[in-house]
Amino acid sequence: MSVRLDTLPNGLRVVTEHMPGLKSAALGLWVLAGGRHEREEQNGIAHFLEHMAFKGTRRRSALQIAEAIEDVGGYLNAYTSREMTAYYARVLEADVPLALDVIADIVLNPVFDPAEMEVERGVILQEIGQTLDTPDDIIFDWLQEAAYPGQPLGRSILGPAERVAAFSRADLAAFVQEHYTPERMILAAAGAVDHDAILREAGQLFGHLPAAGSPDAPAASFLGGEKRKLKPLEQAHFALALEGPGYRDDAIYTSQILATALGGGMSSRLFQEVRERRGLCYTIYAQAGAYSDTGMTTIYAGTSAEQISELAEITVTELRRAAEDMTEAEVARARAQMKAGLLMGLESPASRAERLARMVAIWGRVPGLDETVARIDAVGPADVRALAAGLAGGKAALALYGPVDGAPGLAELQERLAG
Repeated sequence: MSVRLDTLPNGLRVVTEHMPGLKSAALGLWVLAGGRHEREEQNGIAHFLEHMAFKGTRRRSALQIAEAIEDVGGYLNAYTSREMTAYYARVLEADVPLALDVIADIVLNPVFDPAEMEVERGVILQEIGQTLDTPDDIIFDWLQEAAYPGQPLGRSILGPAERVAAFSRADLAAFVQEHYTPERMILAAAGAVDHDAILREAGQLFGHLPAAGSPDAPAASFLGGEKRKLKPLEQAHFALALEGPGYRDDAIYTSQILATALGGGMSSRLFQEVRERRGLCYTIYAQAGAYSDTGMTTIYAGTSAEQISELAEITVTELRRAAEDMTEAEVARARAQMKAGLLMGLESPASRAERLARMVAIWGRVPGLDETVARIDAVGPADVRALAAGLAGGKAALALYGPVDGAPGLAELQERLAG
């Protein structure tokens, strides 16, 4: 398999990976503009913009956009994250030019029809309401807010309903003009793709865009804090975040291995101790999230009101203990899980295209899989213990939702973490 990366004169990057034997391709445009690029009064506009891309262009109606891809058996979708917005498709080999044309059309030529805006505004408000009614979704927005208070990175991607209700066509157009510049765009494709052909088509579709630059997102600072909301739910929801490394930090692999060993599977410490031995919950897991300049190791669990205090105490005890006695066997198992997950996932062209875009966004290049595997293999128990000790002694954020009046507060948990 071969990865090729080129940059158009205006700064748009084109990266592809040909996968022999495949008859289909995944491709998309990743725009390095997401929730953290919004000003406070814009909160939610990147996500609104993503929705409106499918609601009609100067060349196609909303129905024609859907039919263009589905008539050839393809798939078209998009997502918004805190650092990027992606528009992507999966099609057969012969239909790659069509998919490229549709993606370029919805990104470059949206009409933001006022009637369609009102329809989609209603859809997004329903999405916000659904999230508010889903405790194990909304608690992560609250955790983000507690970790990065008063900062773009601490705001929800969907935005508050009152902001979404007020966005105008001019607001959407202004965000596009400010942030949808070619230097912030990455066209990635994997599978049955021809790099030279895609590069030529990218030049025709995007080459006219002027290189204009756009402002960088404000630097983030993990400050930590607590958000607790009492509600008579069946379960008490607990989410703890500890400041971790960002994507560009060499410690990111150690962070991911620690999270895997702590709560990444059925053999992990938290799953075994909290669920298997004590039966305190159905769901508990840990994960390492990262951004360009910061990161957070997160632990989530749901339990009963009567057991939330015990669950919280055991969770921080296990985290502190990881700094003392994380074993080579546990680290080896976590390394194996990470490598298997990476390699199995990359059997899909969609996963390959996603990785290409993310690596170019982070590093400006695509590290070989051998390089990534070597970095994972280089992490040892001493590295994991040292990182765990640093997390335990560092800043933390806590979000609690449901019948949580009996749950310990952040200050108590941090005291336990410090030993």
